[in-house]
Amino acid sequence: MKQKTAPISTFQKYLSLWVLLCMAVGILVGKFLPAAPEFLGKMEIARISIPIAVLIWVMIYPMMLKVDFQSVKQVGKNPKGLFVTWIVNWLVKPFTMYGIAYLFLFVVFKAFITPELATEYLAGAVLLGAAPCTAMVFVWSTLTKGNPAYTVVQVATNDIIILIAFVPIVKFLLGVSNVSVPYSTLFLSVFLFVVIPLAGGIFTRLGVVKSRGKEYFESTFVHKFDGITTVGLLLTLVLIFASQTEVILSNPLHILLIAVPLIIQTFFIFFLAFGVCKAIRLPFDIAAPAGMIGASNFFELAVAVAVALFGTTSPAALATTVGVLTEVPVMLTLVKIANRSERKFHE
Repeated sequence: MKQKTAPISTFQKYLSLWVLLCMAVGILVGKFLPAAPEFLGKMEIARISIPIAVLIWVMIYPMMLKVDFQSVKQVGKNPKGLFVTWIVNWLVKPFTMYGIAYLFLFVVFKAFITPELATEYLAGAVLLGAAPCTAMVFVWSTLTKGNPAYTVVQVATNDIIILIAFVPIVKFLLGVSNVSVPYSTLFLSVFLFVVIPLAGGIFTRLGVVKSRGKEYFESTFVHKFDGITTVGLLLTLVLIFASQTEVILSNPLHILLIAVPLIIQTFFIFFLAFGVCKAIRLPFDIAAPAGMIGASNFFELAVAVAVALFGTTSPAALATTVGVLTEVPVMLTLVKIANRSERKFHE
């Protein structure tokens, strides 16, 4: 039985507005109730925020419920989408991020940013560029009706490459010989943001299908979680911006300047990956997530590493936080662009 599609609610229709409101609420909480983010900030393991991890589970779990592992077995029959993801994410994205960020920070905005600050902002941008999306891509995939099984494999293989390639790429691009990236953060991020929600989704699916049948699961049970992903996203934004309020408010102009190259990079990488997928005639439900993985960033990891290397209030940490600030509205825009192109995708 074909799954019924939940109608778009007024809440989802104006999601971009809700995102901006939640960012504002987060900053207000950080400004007037600083004890709240300070308390939550102490709840971490290997610099990974446990409250954020829980909220990411809330976002990802409904997506994982839709993963039918009978479908995962079919991914190998159409590996071209994986090749596009790997090539764009690791042979293109880190280097275009470096080039675009360097151009704007050291040349275009030279009159507004000192070389010392530009160097640290560039470091933050490189950390974002070397960490393609792992967790949030499940949200974007859901919003573009991406193939759940294929998205899981794209993300899983991406996680393996992160463990191997992240440190060498960052060292090469920044020319830093003694970058000490916390591997515990890398491994724990993958475990928390992918393994746990995936296991939860698998066991839930197996249990419900066994007790109530596949038809009930696909037509009724899975739709009980419609909207939960969006709520998790909005609460995550409130928490992140509450914890970074002081840094954001003390650098308003620089936030705008940092945002420009990050936004340009995001659009460029999306259209590159999405365009290649279209050119090689991959189906839309594979092409859309492939574009989203490259365009968005594993900002949880980038922020954690920036804090570990340069400090919480450092310019590098600010640059990764701006990545969070720009990513959600920009990615929602790309979701709309992708969805509008679906009908004409192969014309």
